[in-house]
Amino acid sequence: MKNNKKALAALTITATVGLSAILPFNAMAANPFADAASSSQVQTAIEQLAGQQVLSGYADHSFLPNQAVTRAEIAKMAALALHVNVDTAATTSFADVTKADWFYSYAAALEAVGALSGIDGQFQGSRTISSEQLADVIAKVLQVDVASVKQLPSFASLTSSQVTRGQAALLIFEAQQLAPIHVTKLEVLNAITLQVTFSAPIPTAELELEPASKNFVFDNGLAISNVPRLKTGSTSTYIVPVPTQKAGTTYTLTYKGKPAGTFTASTEKIALASTQQVSNDSFEVESHLADGVADYGYVIAAYAKGRPGSFIVDENNNYNGVTYQILSSMRNREVQITPEGGTPMIAKYLPFTQATDGRQAPKFLLPNGETLKPGVTYKVSADWATLKNDTFTAKDIAPLKIQSASTVDAKTINVTLSQDPKDEIFVSRRVTLTATDGTVLTAEYTLTSRKGAAGTFALLNNGELVPGMTYTVAPVGNWATAAGVILTVAK
Repeated sequence: MKNNKKALAALTITATVGLSAILPFNAMAANPFADAASSSQVQTAIEQLAGQQVLSGYADHSFLPNQAVTRAEIAKMAALALHVNVDTAATTSFADVTKADWFYSYAAALEAVGALSGIDGQFQGSRTISSEQLADVIAKVLQVDVASVKQLPSFASLTSSQVTRGQAALLIFEAQQLAPIHVTKLEVLNAITLQVTFSAPIPTAELELEPASKNFVFDNGLAISNVPRLKTGSTSTYIVPVPTQKAGTTYTLTYKGKPAGTFTASTEKIALASTQQVSNDSFEVESHLADGVADYGYVIAAYAKGRPGSFIVDENNNYNGVTYQILSSMRNREVQITPEGGTPMIAKYLPFTQATDGRQAPKFLLPNGETLKPGVTYKVSADWATLKNDTFTAKDIAPLKIQSASTVDAKTINVTLSQDPKDEIFVSRRVTLTATDGTVLTAEYTLTSRKGAAGTFALLNNGELVPGMTYTVAPVGNWATAAGVILTVAK
């Protein structure tokens, strides 16, 4: 791998094999070649492997699926499809192979794993291959019993003496399901962001936080801080957010219990531009694309269609000549804020404020009901970022004002402010509902439920509204004010 100008630390995992869980048959929309196979299954395999950049065809854009496959072609197909480590600097003992041969690195790769042996000391790349030989190659690459390869659906239809290019593509495509998904490349992008490439896409169900946290396991106290996100334009490369890595520490990742790579902590911090007050108890830190910092929302597949300005970066996170620092998920992220002449405080990220107003400006909430004092200058710092302009002087910003409240159902209410906050600063906010009989219920804002000035709040501790009861609604803490806000529940 070539280092980019930000000197991304990278480690290529040299596992002998890998494998993709088989992709859905409709994953590609069109045949990339000028000709086509007569069998729909063979054609599907060809299209899938071409999409994985395993097959490239001939100069006239044909694939020739009925032509006998050669040992050289098998070396390339097996090495790329089954993720053998291909090292262009590797050497080979084959007397008839030189570095000028297009298949040199593939032949060397399969020789290194014992999957293709020589014939009288020669590779004989133009020689055809039998079904038994092909099964043996696949079994040795995947390190499985050859019987399991012969049980693949298409093997029974192969002639023993000579396998065609299309038949080889289908059998190798089917073989991709014989080995588990594994890490093929592990890169540390900055102090809070990893980039991990797998041999195939991670199943959607395993990208939820709970299973992902169990599958991605680090030593030395590191853990994923949010779900991995697939990069736009990639089939199996993910942005993985982690807590701030400790300088000088070496970390080892295991994926599903198997070693996946080792890396040294990055000390590269995200280059933030400025900080400023948002409300009487919150502030933001801002970064800019123009400064070479990209919020991950711009470059992940999940947001590619919904976020204006989304773009595709390459494997080195370069786009239009600019190499970007990737600002990964802010979930559980903290910063330190210090009033001039005062005691530092830890402010925590307000979920879903990372880029909800179209800016790279995540919001942070002061602790324990603290408020920013007008006229006081505050300095913001973080162990994961640097700030070009790291101070702001607090202004007298009035708290939000609760204008009204209404019932949604027995366990939830809508709270409407006097004006639209235009961001998710409802997050972590609570209100009390005091009944006329003195009973007090507490409700907390439901994440991402805000629609304009109104947000949904759910009752805590299994609380329920009593039909016919009238409640006085008030904020918990100083985030808002409420004067005579009454909610009466229908009978």
